[in-house]
Formats: sequence, structure tokens, C-alpha cells
Amino acid sequence: MHATVAIWMRHMRKFFRNREELGGLLIQPILWVGLFGIGMARMVNAEQDYVTFMLPGILALTALGGAAGGGMMFLDERLRGILREYQVAPIPRLSILLGHIAATVSKAFFQIVIVVCVGLIAGVQWTFGVVAFGTAFVYLLAFALGFCGLSLGIAMRSKSIMGYHGMLFLFNLPLLFASNALYPLTDAPVWMQWLAYANPATWYIDATRTILQGSTPLLPVWVSGAALVSFAVLSLWFALRRFRALTTT
Repeated sequence: MHATVAIWMRHMRKFFRNREELGGLLIQPILWVGLFGIGMARMVNAEQDYVTFMLPGILALTALGGAAGGGMMFLDERLRGILREYQVAPIPRLSILLGHIAATVSKAFFQIVIVVCVGLIAGVQWTFGVVAFGTAFVYLLAFALGFCGLSLGIAMRSKSIMGYHGMLFLFNLPLLFASNALYPLTDAPVWMQWLAYANPATWYIDATRTILQGSTPLLPVWVSGAALVSFAVLSLWFALRRFRALTTT
């Protein structure tokens, strides 16, 4: 546990000292909510504000971006030999992976808090309540952990940062556009709707809109929750398996 906390703190100190990264994280939510929300407002019927409709999608994209950054952080340390230094230290090897997961999720939620604050300032119409926010948080955590595990697993196989970005590019575009993040699925072709139903981003976004906005769900909320938890468990298992293979070679 102490080693996990130490690795987590190391990455968080590095994160808060990096002004460029912090500046980007602060500005990005404003651009998404402000410019994109206003520009796309006419694509949703007048009964619902588009920023309110879009915000769960932005939260999902933020979690995806945080997971991608965590994988790149791990890959950078692996390529520079820092991972080997961790391995020869008198600490449990599992704490290395847990420290990276904790740092990745923490940085993602740091930006998520900013996104929510910007959304509230922009007038997002949510149902406020401890139970609603608590449930939405659990769904978001499962979603973030799922893609964190997936990104770390890919980073353990990648041989270069460019190769890693190429692999993530293949995931991110379908996850973004084959989901209900930016537009209602009722306006999409039937084949895209079927793809969206198999998309973890759709599970999270649909459940969040139902919980916080009272929207009509595409899937029962409990089905989305069970699917997200299963996705998180499988992704973390994939990362753990790849990590054990990496550290025993």
C-alpha cells in the first residue's frame, strides 16, 4: 500500500508541476462546453438544452482522454527504463500497476470536476441529489477504470509512443461517433445504432442522462451498470495479465 501511494504521489506532483498540461486541462472543458455546445445547439430539439444533452458525452470523452494519458505515461516510463527501476526496488510489483491506475483515474477526475463546474455555470439542467450524484459517480468510475485498464494493457504491448497513439486512434473514433455522445441515436442509421449498443461509452452516457436528467433510457439503468462493471473487471484483468507477462520477462 505504501509503495502504491508513493508512486501515485510521484505522478500527481509531476502533474501539478506541469503548467502546460494543467493549462490544457483547464481550457479544454471551456472549449468543449462553450464553443462546441453553442455551435451544435440546433441539432437537439428545443425541449432540451444541448449543453445539458452533451455534458455526459464530454464526461465520457474526458475519462477516455485521461485513460489515454495514463497509458502514455506508463509507456514513457517503460521505454525510458524507469519501470525496470521500480522492478528492482523492494516493493510488491503489483503496487507499480496500482499506483499508475490510481494516478490515471485521479487526473481524469480532476478534469471531470472542471467539466462539471463549467457545465453548471453554463446552466446544465440536472437533478441534484446525493443518491443521483453518487450513482452517477459509480458509473463514471467503472467507465474510467475500464478504459484505464485497456489503455495500460495496450501501452504494455506498444513499442513506441507513435504506435500507441495509432492503436488508440482506432478505438477513440468509433467510441466517439458510434455512441450517443454528441447526437441522439434515433437520428443515426440502424447499423450505427447496433454498434452503439455494444459501445461502453453509450452504456455510461445513457445511464447518466437517465439518472441526472430523467431522460428515457435506451437500456435499463441496471443493465448499463452491470455491463460497465463487467467491462471494468475484464479490462483491469487484461492490464494485470499483460503487466505480469511484462515484469516476468
